[in-house]
Amino acid sequence: MFNHILVATDGSLLSEAAVDKAVNFAREAGAKVTIVTATEPFHVLSTGSKQLANTKETYERHVKAEAARYLGDAERKCKAQGVQCNVVQVEHNHPYQAIIDTAKQLGCDVIAMASHGRRGVSALVLGSETLKVLTHSSIPVLVYR
Repeated sequence: MFNHILVATDGSLLSEAAVDKAVNFAREAGAKVTIVTATEPFHVLSTGSKQLANTKETYERHVKAEAARYLGDAERKCKAQGVQCNVVQVEHNHPYQAIIDTAKQLGCDVIAMASHGRRGVSALVLGSETLKVLTHSSIPVLVYR
């Protein structure tokens, strides 16, 4: 049914658990996996603490190092399970759109990702990349909680 699964990760514990589950699912389905992490570019005017605390160069170096760590961990999990894997780091002002665009460009059958499961006011205020992917994607989305 699924031949190519895009797995989105942000390095959080929930996201790491979703990677584990998605890799197991891919192994059982005989599917290949692409792991993606989407980062936001540096903005001079920002409310993001990582951007406020760093220069552009420091921020970019830090973000690339974090992304490489997340992707490397996920790639090792795939190899340990015998699952064919590619990793992609993309930069976009809207991470949810980067996830959807990557899935479309690579011809993925499904997008797998974690959800923090926020409800009520915190969900409205904080938003959710997962919710945005669910809302805007024409590709099926598998959400792990």
